[in-house]
Amino acid sequence: MKKIGHILTLMMILSGCNDASVQNQVYEHGNQLVADYVAEFNSTDEEIYVQMYDNSEAEQFLKDNIPFFECPDKELEKTYYFRWWTYRKHIKETPEGYVISEFLPEVSWAGKYNAICCPGMHQFAEGRWLKDAGYLRDYAAYWCREKNDARRYSFPIAYSFLEFYKAHPDMEFIRKSYPGLKEIYAGWEESHWDEEAGLFWQMDVRDGMEVSISGALSGDMTGYRTTINSYMDADAAALAQMAQMLGESEDAEFYMAKAEMLKKAVNEKLWDESARFYKVIPRHGDMSFSPAREQHGYVPWMFGIPDASRNDAWLQLTDPQGFKAPYGPTSAEQRAEGFKVVYEGHPCQWNGPSWPFATAQTLTGLAKTLHRDGESANITKDVYFETLQTYSNSHRRVNEDGKTVCWIDENLNPFTGDWISRTMLLAIDYKYKERGKDYNHSSFCDLVISGLVGVQPQADGSIVIEPLIPEGEWDWFSLSRISCAGKEISVIYDRTGEHYGCKPGLTVYVDGKKAAHSETYSTSITLASCWSVDVVKGAAG
Repeated sequence: MKKIGHILTLMMILSGCNDASVQNQVYEHGNQLVADYVAEFNSTDEEIYVQMYDNSEAEQFLKDNIPFFECPDKELEKTYYFRWWTYRKHIKETPEGYVISEFLPEVSWAGKYNAICCPGMHQFAEGRWLKDAGYLRDYAAYWCREKNDARRYSFPIAYSFLEFYKAHPDMEFIRKSYPGLKEIYAGWEESHWDEEAGLFWQMDVRDGMEVSISGALSGDMTGYRTTINSYMDADAAALAQMAQMLGESEDAEFYMAKAEMLKKAVNEKLWDESARFYKVIPRHGDMSFSPAREQHGYVPWMFGIPDASRNDAWLQLTDPQGFKAPYGPTSAEQRAEGFKVVYEGHPCQWNGPSWPFATAQTLTGLAKTLHRDGESANITKDVYFETLQTYSNSHRRVNEDGKTVCWIDENLNPFTGDWISRTMLLAIDYKYKERGKDYNHSSFCDLVISGLVGVQPQADGSIVIEPLIPEGEWDWFSLSRISCAGKEISVIYDRTGEHYGCKPGLTVYVDGKKAAHSETYSTSITLASCWSVDVVKGAAG
């Protein structure tokens, strides 16, 4: 349970004060940050692959589309703008509308237009914050047409679509997407449901997690995995919510029953009580658990499947014998037999290296757990903040001339920060030059927006704002021009009022008008669908 102080209902309708000078200053800062960072990124970039927006168009694209973020941690701030700069590269215009790519080079294992569904959950989580929602509306329509490719890899597609809808409400989008999403769900049931086990199975490689410790325990790399079972639970719950929105009550009951069944199955069958962690059960065996904790065991927390009694599993994230490492969480616990970080064999191994894909999942789950349960001895805002900083600082590479530049690629050496796959592929002069450069396989900006600053749109049109910044960590920050639920939101904090020249504390603006104020950022603010405001002080502490 969250420790809640007093509740102050402000009911400050948007006719309140418009502090234009503060917002103008924040916008000017943001525009200058974009210009400066894009100039830096462009100056060190070898632009090998160009899609819709080349580097010369990057500055204007970012100024037109992204929320501006400013904070005292300039490395975190730089990574935020770098990830938007790279996301822009992956927007691809096709004869059938926009798609979002994973790789910039055309790879042989991709589907039509070089699209791959594996990182779809991250691409939708990140892209929902773009002002122009047309890119993801088209991309969603693509997957509803390419239903078989939408199941080439595990992908919580209905959940991802619903999260996008919350940021850009549009019932026509739900109405058009719903039939295709139902077909995709039924396709998974036909191909990957094991009635005897009462679970879905998947190959580790089709989770995007090849050469894993658990995958090696079955002859065909298959197992009953927390990933696909959590995704299918989340998709069933999303389909139930969509059905309710569309007035399809029988469908809503049908899918909610599936969601409840899967949540129970994940909690009862994939939780290893002795290890206090969710694990894989390899197929074709005696239904015993894989001995190793693997990082994807945190996936159930992305979807609210565990209750607070299992939050002690988060202690493994800060344990050096568990997942903690200097350049990001390891993909398997370091104490496990079979843990390794090597430069031989397959370049994309999930038996030890750090993967941004999994780090983003872990941080998403941690943020949602903190927002739901609050801090405890097992999880704190400090853990989220420090893990996000580690993740941010891993987005670097030392150039041949000795200069450190921003970089995102496939997998990391968790102890040195070297990009493993890149090093291995360069050594053999791989056919796709810089295959993993600017890799769009994870999220980062969403972890700042919905996690750190805590902007969380809800299906009913309300928006909850609950920062996860540890108390006293920053004296000021701002996240402005957030396009959400048809409004433009800005969140500005200034402890003393001296940085932005405003009233001390946290202020939320909606469409240019002051909507709420709190003396501290350790608060929870709800902008209701009628745009009244509730402030719950101390909600996360």
